[in-house]
Amino acid sequence: MATNNAAGVKLSPLADRVVVKALEETEQMRGGLYIPDTAKEKPQQGEIIAVGPGRFDEKGGQRVPMDLKVGNKVLYGKYSGTEVTLDGESYLILRESDVLAVVG
Repeated sequence: MATNNAAGVKLSPLADRVVVKALEETEQMRGGLYIPDTAKEKPQQGEIIAVGPGRFDEKGGQRVPMDLKVGNKVLYGKYSGTEVTLDGESYLILRESDVLAVVG
């Protein structure tokens, strides 16, 4: 079964995991103040760029399909997942259950 990957991504998540590219928040606040990089919090919104095939059901042994798809913009917990860097790009690998909501 082929995984759904965005073009150019060399990560193929396993089971019920997804690969997320964090969306950077704008650097300027409403009042016109700029926030230095050291004061910024980790982004909690990103775009899914790769999706695993889904987990296996413990009772029946059948694969449970993923609800998330490549291209979904999602919200996730501040300390969720594992950060990885590949070819100078940072990604976050999360379980589908760590995703809090799909945006839009």
